[in-house]
Amino acid sequence: MAKFILGLILGIILVPVAVILYLISGYAPAAASDPPMPFEKTIARAALGAKISKEMPATVAIPVNEANLMEGANQYRVNCAMCHGLPKQPAPIIAKGMFPTAPQLFKEGGGVADDPAGETFWKAKNGIRLTGMPGFKGSLTEVQLWQVSILLANADKLPASVQQALAGAPAPLTQPTEPAKSTQSK
Repeated sequence: MAKFILGLILGIILVPVAVILYLISGYAPAAASDPPMPFEKTIARAALGAKISKEMPATVAIPVNEANLMEGANQYRVNCAMCHGLPKQPAPIIAKGMFPTAPQLFKEGGGVADDPAGETFWKAKNGIRLTGMPGFKGSLTEVQLWQVSILLANADKLPASVQQALAGAPAPLTQPTEPAKSTQSK
């Protein structure tokens, strides 16, 4: 019995010490281009899902109408499109360099039209740790956050005017551009 207790104590001490040494040794993946650590996605998704389920609003605070959808499109173009893209456009280059990559929210079959507006509202308001997704609660009003959320929740059934507003937006940068050449001689 004494050996069992000694083994249990050593296990309780050695495992956390080994994890800490791994993390501070410089071997743990930390760059956006590194592959994820074992179970990283699983743990992060479980924690995020539990937090959102606990805190997301159950009801939408504004009406889903053309005016709110149009303003949601305007806010989306200004604050979201640079990472999450626009309908029928290639993914912006900034999205490709993020880890995890920023989801393209208007991509057919992969968007967020099936997510409840309250879930999108929570994500836009609070952000998501370790993903590059900022929280906008200090930048946008509650109404603006709801407008973007209902836009995305209804992405597969937007009025033609809102679709045109999104399509007419300047596309986020998708191709690297050549730096301007200096006309000054050295």
